[in-house]
Amino acid sequence: MMEPEESQPLLSHRRTHSSPPPRITIHAGMGVAKVVKMVAKNYCKKCCSVENLKERVPITNWLPKYNLHTLQCDLVAGLTVALTVIPQGLAYAKIARLPTQYGLYSAFMGCFVYCFLGTAKDITLGPTAIMSLMTAAFAYSPVENDPTYAIVLCLLCGCVQFLMGVLNLGILVNFISYPVINAFTSAAAITIGFGQVKGIFGLTDIPRDFPHMVYETFRKLPETKVWDMTMGLICLILLFLLKVSFVSSTKEIVETLLCVKVCRYIVWLTGTAANAIIVITAAGVVAILRSQDINDAISITGDIKAGLPPFRAPSFSVQNGNDTISAGTIFSGIGAGIGIVPLLGLVELIAIGKAFARQNNYKIFPNQELIAIGIANILSSFMSSYPVTGSFSRTAVNSQSGVKTPASGIVTGAVVLIALQFLTPLFFYIPKAALSAVIISAVIQMVDYKIVKKLWKANKIDLIPLFVTFVSSLGVGIEYGILIGVGVDLLLLLYPIARPKIDVSELGVVVLKVDQGVRFPAVDFLQNTVTEAATIQGDKLRSVVVDCTYVTATDYSSVQGIIELIAEFKRKDARIVFACLGTKVLDTLQDRDIPDFLVSSTVEEGCKFLQDELSPEFGDLGKSGETTVVVPPDYSGIRL
Repeated sequence: MMEPEESQPLLSHRRTHSSPPPRITIHAGMGVAKVVKMVAKNYCKKCCSVENLKERVPITNWLPKYNLHTLQCDLVAGLTVALTVIPQGLAYAKIARLPTQYGLYSAFMGCFVYCFLGTAKDITLGPTAIMSLMTAAFAYSPVENDPTYAIVLCLLCGCVQFLMGVLNLGILVNFISYPVINAFTSAAAITIGFGQVKGIFGLTDIPRDFPHMVYETFRKLPETKVWDMTMGLICLILLFLLKVSFVSSTKEIVETLLCVKVCRYIVWLTGTAANAIIVITAAGVVAILRSQDINDAISITGDIKAGLPPFRAPSFSVQNGNDTISAGTIFSGIGAGIGIVPLLGLVELIAIGKAFARQNNYKIFPNQELIAIGIANILSSFMSSYPVTGSFSRTAVNSQSGVKTPASGIVTGAVVLIALQFLTPLFFYIPKAALSAVIISAVIQMVDYKIVKKLWKANKIDLIPLFVTFVSSLGVGIEYGILIGVGVDLLLLLYPIARPKIDVSELGVVVLKVDQGVRFPAVDFLQNTVTEAATIQGDKLRSVVVDCTYVTATDYSSVQGIIELIAEFKRKDARIVFACLGTKVLDTLQDRDIPDFLVSSTVEEGCKFLQDELSPEFGDLGKSGETTVVVPPDYSGIRL
């Protein structure tokens, strides 16, 4: 017997750094064809190197160190996850609005692929609640029970993710903040969980959008089927109790007696396999009732197509009566899902991977994860799967089961294949209420209400994208809520650029200090702020010094704005001095040959110049249109 313990990964803790490719020397007179040939040869040599192979096929890092103890750990973990994924897969297919067997079709290929290409030992790929919800939102076929849209979405999702990985676009996940991800996940969990209330109470014809779903569910409560409600509530309570036993049994307690260890292991195994135990028991109850001629008391799953799905390319057309739905219509029907679903799959995978990588002391690499999940989705589409990604609940079970390497996925996938081939007739008796209870118990842990208190203490401004994402996801739909949340996030990110902080002070002369680079969104704001600070009577301006210590970058629009500002001050008999300019910014401004451009190395020197050297008539500042240096001649970086 093996009790759960903190596992030590065989995966390398650091990425293998490939040696730099040999330098290519190009001489004058070399032909274009020869240059292209040299570049191609160098690129191929780099791609075919052993170091690059280890980066792109991570199994080559841990397989040479594989041993019998590791195999034992992976077998236990793989079997345990399989007992979780089978009932979850059946349940998630309902969320995706697909026949039940498609949940299992989506549960094995990703496990096989990730074993070879994944960088995290704990992650297990397969159907998830959020991917199922996204499939229902973007890939619902007009033909009842037709999976074509979902399978095509899976293929497109894989192609997009693979391309992003090849182009090293894993960085895109960094532009979605934690509050947005958290709010989206919580809203999705509430939407999915409340959507399963109808299964618990045996209700029908409940709409899928959240506001109408809530209204119709409460309106139809008098139609509740007592047997379904009893079955559902009992399953929920038992799942809760079993999950509590799972948590308590995984705490590290030093025990010396073998019998105590065996008991703890049995309790732990019962907790991890809670979903399977509940579903099997509920199906047994239904079978007993039916043997007593009580056939319609509890709503059941019904017939599930037996056998393995055929390995074939996705179809890009659907027969709808006498009409044929073409590929173009399918693509337009999926619409924005082509971009949203791959990105959400990546976000879910990376969020889970990073959490368990920190916990178990190893690293994951987003670009390689993109390649892994991309290939997994592409190959899964050939097995009639809808989009898959990493599952939080099953990854937690995998980690707690003592997994050592991604090889546990092979065991999980094999068990799912066996279930499809031999056990599908037994799934006929599974109550819908039991599957709804499995979904609710799986997604309820995704609701993180404690984040509000944490953000309130850390940075209150982060509450804005959190609440906007959460409310919009529930109000207008999950698929649009994440887009709105990212949009608000970008606005908050860009606001300091468009409205930089400008401190105004008096040192005998008005001094304005800009706290960051000046980019095009900030041009009008800078002009207005400087002008307002310099205005004394009506339209009359007085001279000012602009402290540019922290101005490290400019662009064409900001340079144009500075030119206009200088010209406006000159028209109104005033001057503006730019102090403490960095060499890079100064060079950019000097290259434009800006008329009447005044610079100083320090704020004090700029103020002294305006106080001592400028008469009301401006004295002699040199020829109009020239750059004037108002500091000692040794000012570094100045070019006249």
